[in-house]
Amino acid sequence: MTDPLAQWRRLADASVLLDGFHALKHAVRFGAEVPVAVAVDRRAALALADELAPDVRAALDALLTEVPQEAYAALVPRPHPTAVAALAVRPSREAHLRALARMPRSAPVVVLDEPRNLGNAGAVIRLAAGFGATGVVTTGTLDPWHPTVVRGGAGLHFATAVERLTVGELPPGPLFALDPEGEDIRGVKLPDDAVLAFGSERSGLSAPLRARADHLLSLPMRPQVSSYNLATSVAMTLYHWSAGAPGAA
Repeated sequence: MTDPLAQWRRLADASVLLDGFHALKHAVRFGAEVPVAVAVDRRAALALADELAPDVRAALDALLTEVPQEAYAALVPRPHPTAVAALAVRPSREAHLRALARMPRSAPVVVLDEPRNLGNAGAVIRLAAGFGATGVVTTGTLDPWHPTVVRGGAGLHFATAVERLTVGELPPGPLFALDPEGEDIRGVKLPDDAVLAFGSERSGLSAPLRARADHLLSLPMRPQVSSYNLATSVAMTLYHWSAGAPGAA
């Protein structure tokens, strides 16, 4: 029988950390390859599966190995309340780039232009997966597969295409960038093949992305309110796309 702790140590540097039950649940649900998964209380983890994810209960039963609390805590940077963790194989970059470049698309691509906050990036990936977006692209230095981003995304990186690109490498399609000086989004119908770009939390859109944008759009906002949280802005924009406005019933 394979020692899960030895297997973990062998694979950790090249794998994606799935931190917590929900990250593992989503990764398995969306087809991730998970070579090792551990839980401090295997029975409790499977009870969660019975309650929240019966569709993957059998898969989790086959994957999970019970380990002592001390061993589990040594594997993760910050223990999760569910005391579950796993390692997954990162999806093929080439496959993701093909998915992002494919035209026509049935759903937009979300671009985070030079984001800074790891938790915000994870929340956006979770949102994008929920809306069925084609993918999430980041520009700049932030790694969208950083463990903190994956934790914030609850494992839903495996439900959409997530990659880091330069502005010059962005997928095809009309580029709509969110900016306070743009046209009110409520008067614009966003096409399915749109590329939706959002600036960083601190400094907004970078000059290269602004120069490349086909359209600048603004979200409705009460005067004297300076900005929305990044994930909130993405959620509002994706909802607007999904509703088919203007003129949606």
